[in-house]
Amino acid sequence: MKAKIHLGKTATSRTRRKKVIQQVTDKVSPLGGDLEGAFMDHLLERGYSSKTVVSFCSDVKKFKAWLEKESLEIENISYNDLTAYLQSFGSITQKTKGCYIRGVKQYFNFLIHRGECTGNPAEFIELRGVKRRTLYDILSRQELDSLYYNFRLPDPNGKDKNQNWFKSRVLAGKRNKVILGLMIYQGLDSRDLKLLTLPDVKLREGKIYVPGSRRSAERLLVLESVQIMELMDYLQTTRNELLRLSKKRSEQLFISTGSGERVQNMMVYLLGELRRLNGKVTSARQLKASVIVNWLKRYNLREVQYMAGHRYVSSTEQFLASEMEGMVEDIDKYHPVC
Repeated sequence: MKAKIHLGKTATSRTRRKKVIQQVTDKVSPLGGDLEGAFMDHLLERGYSSKTVVSFCSDVKKFKAWLEKESLEIENISYNDLTAYLQSFGSITQKTKGCYIRGVKQYFNFLIHRGECTGNPAEFIELRGVKRRTLYDILSRQELDSLYYNFRLPDPNGKDKNQNWFKSRVLAGKRNKVILGLMIYQGLDSRDLKLLTLPDVKLREGKIYVPGSRRSAERLLVLESVQIMELMDYLQTTRNELLRLSKKRSEQLFISTGSGERVQNMMVYLLGELRRLNGKVTSARQLKASVIVNWLKRYNLREVQYMAGHRYVSSTEQFLASEMEGMVEDIDKYHPVC
């Protein structure tokens, strides 16, 4: 039986909406009329957390106060008006101004959705001097393939084969190669790997199901032929031995050798091995970014959005722009605001 994964309340959950409304009410005064609840619902349907909803509502409250002070109607706001609004904050940093405009952008999108506004004047506001997100040295498809093919497993008949620690190392190596395959061929990250359970691997179909979360969408991805045998061996033998060694009972796909269950702990050792194979490797995020950039050279934008598990196509478009420049942004830290 598949283990239950607790992902929290869904975007449309009544109990979650009630909780968020209470949190917003406690922290910011109402936005006015029936728009408050409707705006919250709009944000929740798009997967934003209660903390983000509170932040956006606070942004809109500041903006509406400024409109009232300037005797302006929101339906008639222009790009220049928004520039004046940001300048009204005086000497605060550009980064802070950028935070203030995020909720305003969402509010205009909300009004467009309701048919009360025809355009979003905040859509193309860019603030100079804002520190850009981390840029990665993108690995080519050949470099990614090389990591997989050159990832060496410890020799099970080595001189230390009778040592307990060596058996653990051999099992961990086999597990890590399966993880590596999912990272460089399906673009999975540590959050995806943590959600995987036994029934998600569909070897007969040659596919793997990746459950969705608040930050990512579910998807069904095709496995590469080179992964099948490694996965089969892991499911039939390696995983069972890891369970016995660690004395665990778990439905999670990947089992650690120690008492903990954090995928991040497994990633530390895996990345260390990868850096020895290729000095350009820096992090798991870099690998995922590289996979997405390479996908964009082969598939259309919507296909890559699905494979990457992006809830918003704007997240995928960031990689399209980066691919043209030979760079990519850190999507695990990217927070879509449009």
